[in-house]
Amino acid sequence: MARKQLNSGNAPGVELSKAKINRKSLGNVARLLTYLKPYRGKFIAALFFLFLSSLVGLAFPSFIGALIDTAQGKHANGYLPDTIPGILMLAFVVLALQAVVSYFRILWFVNVAERSLADIRRDTYFKLITLPMNFFSNRRVGELNSRISADLSQVQDTLTTTIAEMLRQFVLFAGGIVLMAIISKKLVFTLLLILPLMIVFAVLFGRFIKKISRQAQDKMAESNSIVEETLSGISNVKAFVNEAFEAARYRNTIREVADIAIKGAKFRGMFVSFIVLCVFGSVLGVIGYGCILVSHQEITFGELLKFSLYAMFLGSSLGSFPELFANLQKAVGASERVLEILGEQGEAVSIVENDNVPKQKIAGNLAFKHINFAYPSRPEVRVLNQVSFEAKAGQKIAIVGPSGSGKSTTAGLILQFYHPQSGEILFDGKPATAYSLTDIRNQIAIVPQDVMLFGGTILENIAYGKLKATKTEIIQAAKRANAHDFISAFPEGYETVVGERGVKLSGGQRQRIAIARALLKNPSILILDEATSSLDSESERLVQEALEELMSGRTSIIIAHRLSTIREADRILVLEKGQIVESGTHQELMKTEQGLYKYLSGLQLEAQQS
Repeated sequence: MARKQLNSGNAPGVELSKAKINRKSLGNVARLLTYLKPYRGKFIAALFFLFLSSLVGLAFPSFIGALIDTAQGKHANGYLPDTIPGILMLAFVVLALQAVVSYFRILWFVNVAERSLADIRRDTYFKLITLPMNFFSNRRVGELNSRISADLSQVQDTLTTTIAEMLRQFVLFAGGIVLMAIISKKLVFTLLLILPLMIVFAVLFGRFIKKISRQAQDKMAESNSIVEETLSGISNVKAFVNEAFEAARYRNTIREVADIAIKGAKFRGMFVSFIVLCVFGSVLGVIGYGCILVSHQEITFGELLKFSLYAMFLGSSLGSFPELFANLQKAVGASERVLEILGEQGEAVSIVENDNVPKQKIAGNLAFKHINFAYPSRPEVRVLNQVSFEAKAGQKIAIVGPSGSGKSTTAGLILQFYHPQSGEILFDGKPATAYSLTDIRNQIAIVPQDVMLFGGTILENIAYGKLKATKTEIIQAAKRANAHDFISAFPEGYETVVGERGVKLSGGQRQRIAIARALLKNPSILILDEATSSLDSESERLVQEALEELMSGRTSIIIAHRLSTIREADRILVLEKGQIVESGTHQELMKTEQGLYKYLSGLQLEAQQS
């Protein structure tokens, strides 16, 4: 159906799974149909014009038959002119009417499709970005992106094109049978005896061929995965001299693709042979029988021609129904996946910018009271166990410990990405539930180990900390973060595009941009999640100077890998297996002979000396 190409949302090459058509699944589609409500006037008008266009299309075989009969001196149809110029004139008037109707039908359908799809995409995206972190930890980004692109495109096609096309084909089918019966009941009866048998056989055979085609697609996808894996890890392939292994793996998969495709070609060849022999043979048989009726003067030659054209309409309609039904099944499956997102419970975060202004000020006092936490996806594994500590406003609290001890989880709980199963997190002596999520997150900033920058300019990335900041404020923040000098060295300066995820910048440069972003936000509580662990010495020095500027005058939670960076902390918490096993200043902890902190510090000192 060429009409699909008018829609902006189509995702070519994406094979969507199908779902069974039942009352529940149709109910899901009906829920999405509510998005047509604001545009129902144009949608109803487009449906009416579609119905009118289909009826007008059915008139043309009558014009052709009338022209043939009139040329032979017969005037069987009293509702048409009895002269060739008269018939032609009326036909051109009807043709002009159909042209106008078709124009508005397409325009209005596409208008409704694009606007309703935009509304669904908007709501789906808004819902996605307000969902809790646990939702994203259990799903891949590619899967979620597919729901906004491929799934919604399929829903769009069904809400407009597929449903409209099914209605159009039904009108052509029903109208064709009625008009054929008016011409000759004998011919219609003969055709209806043969056609259903051929349709059933064609559908069953088509499903078998499609199954083979799907097998070939799956194998091709497997071969593409091999290429993607090999090229992504080409350094490993070469380092382990496994070029021959990868070549053999790809060659074997491609051979299987070719074998399946050849098998499918055999059956497609058989199917085409069946179509040629049976379908066209049946058509010839019916037309031959019609010629007998013409010779017996039961029908005219023009009526036989009309019957033949209506038979073509009938065959075309029947042939399109399997594909349309398959598209409907795909849409049902897609609607279930989209509604799954729309039905999720989101966080209490507004998508209206003016609603996100902090209403309750946080001075910076933070406390954990007997916190127990396990990730919802792994409830049996307790990550934090009876964790309690307190940070006064302006204090520097460092958290250290082996990998997997719960350091980054603590940061996620402060940001309210997750909520503890028991215990309380307090801000300024009040439980976190007394504040809105917007108030808490607006007054907390984090500088992670792996800084993720957006693909825009340096200016835009720094401004992400305060969207309404002036350029002067942004430059001032960059200077305080030791970033202004390297930014100014770029030819485009602050307008330098950083590339996807900031790939055009070094690790130290990305860290300093993240620090400038946090400085611009001016938070009450700062979280540094191993912010210098992967930097060289010179970059670490520059970043550390910027961090000192950032930590000045605000509560700082420092998750550290290099213990040398936290010696000046007001308090150091040592986590092991989700519990605080030691607490104190650097000097106090170093006096504990068998302490974990002293052991970790000794290991790092040995590593530096070696």
